[in-house]
Amino acid sequence: MPTSLEDRLELRELVDNWVVWRDAGDWDRFATVWHPTQGWMTATWFQGPAAEFIAVSREGFERGVNILHFLGGHSADVHGDRAVVQTKMTISQRASVDGVEADVVCTGRFYDFCCRHEGDWKIVRRQPIYEKDRLDPVDPAARLELDTGLLNRFPSGYRHLAYLQTKAGFTVKTGLPGLTGEAVLRLYDEGAKWLAGSATAGEVGKG
Repeated sequence: MPTSLEDRLELRELVDNWVVWRDAGDWDRFATVWHPTQGWMTATWFQGPAAEFIAVSREGFERGVNILHFLGGHSADVHGDRAVVQTKMTISQRASVDGVEADVVCTGRFYDFCCRHEGDWKIVRRQPIYEKDRLDPVDPAARLELDTGLLNRFPSGYRHLAYLQTKAGFTVKTGLPGLTGEAVLRLYDEGAKWLAGSATAGEVGKG
């Protein structure tokens, strides 16, 4: 089997393991998908080192925070010991919004900067790209009126996810990459520099 195909299979397994182990609360194995010293996670509600992301995710999981993921199509660009991996995904979260239980679903891509560490592929940085989302009451008969001022504070690709998370007490970052725009073009440029070897893990880590 060609090495490039082996790498692509291993990278797909890496991304699959991230989702399965994180959503299942399998924190010890979840830690193994990240680069042990340079891993960095950016999300709507968290930006920081992977070790801290694991800790706060575990705390939320134990409090009953309900955030789940599902994966779709996958593409990997591999250059030597570095790779940029894109995987179609959905993020779904259930929470109470102004007393109404609601589900939000955000569709996008995981954009992962990966490298080979001690022979195994690891995630150095994960940056989701948020393409579109929607918010629905769990009970179709329930009435939910959104604050348009709050909703419009956030980019269109994740404004309903941000709305629900803000109502749930999270501080949500604005300006994250969407389907188009300067933020996603900047991310693609960072990915190209990572593959070319002209960017260090520290330079791509914080985005």
